[in-house]
Amino acid sequence: MTKKEFAKVLFDNGVYSSKAEAERNIETIFSLMEECIIRDGSFSITNWGKLEVVERAPRLGRNPKTGEEVKIPSRKSIKFRPGKAFLEKLN
Repeated sequence: MTKKEFAKVLFDNGVYSSKAEAERNIETIFSLMEECIIRDGSFSITNWGKLEVVERAPRLGRNPKTGEEVKIPSRKSIKFRPGKAFLEKLN
């Protein structure tokens, strides 16, 4: 589901009075989530899940064209851990 589709669902369900308002609020929510993750290293909502920063170790990779080994530096990534209630709904 895209952001526009999600905004339409929120609008159709009467949560917002316009699709544009829904999109603005979705954008605001995700911007605030990003700020929290950058500042605190994680963002969690009870029963839904947790987004957290994880450090990926440096490693050796290969250039698929030449087969040459390439050093891949360490980097940060995001990991999602679904909450118990969310997992129960999925299964």
